[in-house]
Amino acid sequence: MARSKATLCTWLGCPGLLGCFLLGFLAGWFTKPTEPTPNSSDVYQNVRQKLVAEMKAENIKQFLRSFTKLPHLAGTEQNLLLAKQIQDQWKEFGLDSAELVHYDVLLSYPNEKQPNYISVIDDQGNEIFNTSLFEPRPQGYENVTDILPPYNAFSAQGMPEADLVYVNYGRTEDYFKLEREMGINCTGKIVVARYGKIFRGNKVKNAILAGAQGIILYSDPADYCAPGVDAYPDGWNLPGGGAQRGNVLNLNGAGDPLTPGYPAKEYTFRYKVNEGVGIPKIPVHPIGYHDAEVLLRSMGGPAAPDSSWKGSLNVSYNIGPGFADSSSTRKVRMHVHTNNKITRIYNVIGILRGAVEPDRYIILGGHRDSWVFGGIDPTTGAAVLQEVVRSFGKMKMEGWRPRRTIIFASWDAEEFGLLGSTEWAEENARVLQERAVAYINTDSSIEGNYTLRVDCTPLLYQLVYNLTKEILSPDEGYENKSLYESWLEKDPATENNSYPRINKLGSGSDFEAYFQRLGIASGRVRYTKNRKVDKFSNYPVYHTVYETFELVEKFYDPTFKKQLTIAQLRGKLVYELADSQVIPFDCRDYGEALKGYSNRIYKLAKKHEEQLKTYKVLFDPLFSAVVNFSKAAAEFHRRLEQVDKKDPVAVRIMNDQLMFIERAFIDPLGLPGRKFYRHVIFAPSSHNKYAGESFPGIYDAMFDIESKADQHEAWEEVKRQISTAAFTVQAAAGTLKEVA
Repeated sequence: MARSKATLCTWLGCPGLLGCFLLGFLAGWFTKPTEPTPNSSDVYQNVRQKLVAEMKAENIKQFLRSFTKLPHLAGTEQNLLLAKQIQDQWKEFGLDSAELVHYDVLLSYPNEKQPNYISVIDDQGNEIFNTSLFEPRPQGYENVTDILPPYNAFSAQGMPEADLVYVNYGRTEDYFKLEREMGINCTGKIVVARYGKIFRGNKVKNAILAGAQGIILYSDPADYCAPGVDAYPDGWNLPGGGAQRGNVLNLNGAGDPLTPGYPAKEYTFRYKVNEGVGIPKIPVHPIGYHDAEVLLRSMGGPAAPDSSWKGSLNVSYNIGPGFADSSSTRKVRMHVHTNNKITRIYNVIGILRGAVEPDRYIILGGHRDSWVFGGIDPTTGAAVLQEVVRSFGKMKMEGWRPRRTIIFASWDAEEFGLLGSTEWAEENARVLQERAVAYINTDSSIEGNYTLRVDCTPLLYQLVYNLTKEILSPDEGYENKSLYESWLEKDPATENNSYPRINKLGSGSDFEAYFQRLGIASGRVRYTKNRKVDKFSNYPVYHTVYETFELVEKFYDPTFKKQLTIAQLRGKLVYELADSQVIPFDCRDYGEALKGYSNRIYKLAKKHEEQLKTYKVLFDPLFSAVVNFSKAAAEFHRRLEQVDKKDPVAVRIMNDQLMFIERAFIDPLGLPGRKFYRHVIFAPSSHNKYAGESFPGIYDAMFDIESKADQHEAWEEVKRQISTAAFTVQAAAGTLKEVA
């Protein structure tokens, strides 16, 4: 202590020395050459440009080639090896961490000793025709092992025998046509439905509701072959021996069937396998159109009711039940021996920590598991994710960090019901509800090569429009034009053709738990087909052995420029959400969307004008709430423009209001009969999981309402749903008001 005092006195006793030092320092400071210091917006633009410039089509091509060499089905050794490869690369790219996170979930595989197939049997029970046990291998893959034959995951086991009934696409309206107009009862029958129009799980659910003993699914050339295109490998159409794999669960957002609502960890309580959520009680099996033609050719019964029931096979598409003429004593027998078993899966979770707001998360996630090689689904998405991670890692290695934390995710077991992503959401729900700003999905980056397709929350509309104006279009004939221009010209919105079309989020990919259950603003972008001209469903070889690297390289995206464009757009979305000082959401677009959705649902209700009067059903509270939301949104954005950007607390308050607006549309009780779908404005359609429905509670309450036995009770439910929707929209408006 004495020494400190002496030192202090020495300095104080030498004012001359101290003064000289200060004068010299100041003179040197003011006479040094002035270097312009980059302001924050310059740095922001620089990183933004470098991030996109860093992405290369050739890298995406190499990642796609590497990831699709071998089958990598969820729960297999090869998919774990791929997870470890991705984890190692993410570490090399410079992420702060990359970890494997495991869950033990229910998966489903064919029985190797008892293959699945369909037979036609004579009156003695002899099998006189059997469908194929496997798909013919594509050229170059003849010696690859571990290719599982086509099957429908989670099918019930069984060998039912019955007459066959053709049910078109197996939609709700198809069964209405059969039962109500044609008087055809499917109880005790085996039904055959063509793939397309709706999610296959909905087809199975409808067959069960109709009383069927089993269901056969097939891909009709009308839905899975483009006119004038050869079958793979000479073209991109589906060969006659190809059959679409896929799960047939009706989970309604539950995640792992044995641990609904909770993460499938070692400590978690599990239901018995036969008690699992959404597992069908009847056998299901997919076949190719060559085999389907044999079954359909002999069908008896009435003719197809109209042309919409006819595909492109050389058959009459008679309905049945049963076969005609000399085949009338023959029946169909299903052989399905698929096993369900608890299996370990692995997500890869990578983190790039935020420098300013590390407790605010942007998630970029997509799945890695595939049915076979996954040439398009999911690996055009996984390859894009890898290149986006590499580019962000490069920026970080050069000294940059995002303002907010970015979480990158390679999900497992998406094909078995979005399991990897849902289990991680369940395990981290409390944290995500408090901290997640947005989720961007990175499943397949192409499902066609015609134009851009966007599905997202209205909060992201303006950001998507702005970013697509900055990216060059990869489309032929649009050189030097923006992606926005080609998208707008090729796919304008129906309700306002001065903007390109943006779809509502339904389900069918890994954003589901984040958007529909947790209320995290979400979006997905990819290249798609020409929906006006291309009438085939999805892309023809979807979920078959023919989804190879060569399919993409030869036919879909030879230059890999479409996939590069999607990488740029997904990367820019993540960058803007992670690094903008103010979160780039626009609530005013939500107000406009709500106005359109409320008008649409009212228009549907007006078809029952007499009942609306009789049961005193009023939509006024909903309309009033929508007006109030729009006013609150306009006022919020007026305040946002005036916020002091130098006051971090003021900015944080506004950002929190933006982040939580999607959360405000969540009802903790969930939708009726679908408790894990909690978003009041959007949900997957009850009749087609792939499609999004607006005001789903009201829509479902009114669906087929005229056939309900108790009309008073039915309309009381409509009133209850209108009340819930009105309250929710009004409450959401309240969250945008100035903080007290």
